[in-house]
Amino acid sequence: MAALSLPPSKTPFLGRLLRLLAKSDVLASAEAGVYGLTPLSYLLVDGILVDGEARQMAFPLAATSRYHMEATLGLADWFKKDVAQPPFDHVHGATQFEESMALLDPETDKLFHEALAAHDWIGTVLRECRDLFNGLQSLTDCCGGDGTTARAIVKAFPHIKCNVLDLPRVIEKAPSDGVVNYVAGDMFHSVPPAQAVMLKV
Repeated sequence: MAALSLPPSKTPFLGRLLRLLAKSDVLASAEAGVYGLTPLSYLLVDGILVDGEARQMAFPLAATSRYHMEATLGLADWFKKDVAQPPFDHVHGATQFEESMALLDPETDKLFHEALAAHDWIGTVLRECRDLFNGLQSLTDCCGGDGTTARAIVKAFPHIKCNVLDLPRVIEKAPSDGVVNYVAGDMFHSVPPAQAVMLKV
């Protein structure tokens, strides 16, 4: 408790939370009051990388951010209104991964981008589904961010020419070492031609 900087009055509640996490297989518990990491919770430890990629902790932090929680709590109201905006945009007046979000809350915008990178799993795809890339000579990664995914593909398949398409404010921060071709734009208006287009959801 001292290491967590929690007041003693919270001890019973922490115990309940730990038991819930153990019951959900987020933590392991071989004996009462003793908890350990599972493969799932191991991924959430700060500094742990998966296949050499981004930290996974950003994904649950983004999904449980106050912005997502408020948008979720506003769903009932959103369904009753005749609005075209997605719930997130309607509640906050900003769009994730766009400049409006960066203006609203730069730190959370950064977290959302880290979460997007953490949700990549390209290392697993390259290891388990290599046949997907057979015969492929060119590929465009839409909303490819800093090019982490495209660079991993080029490393595994040097003959594939990869384009990374993203918004100008993202591309201007990308490395320019010639490994991949960065294109500033909007996939809803134009996509650089290639044999395959990659969309990650």
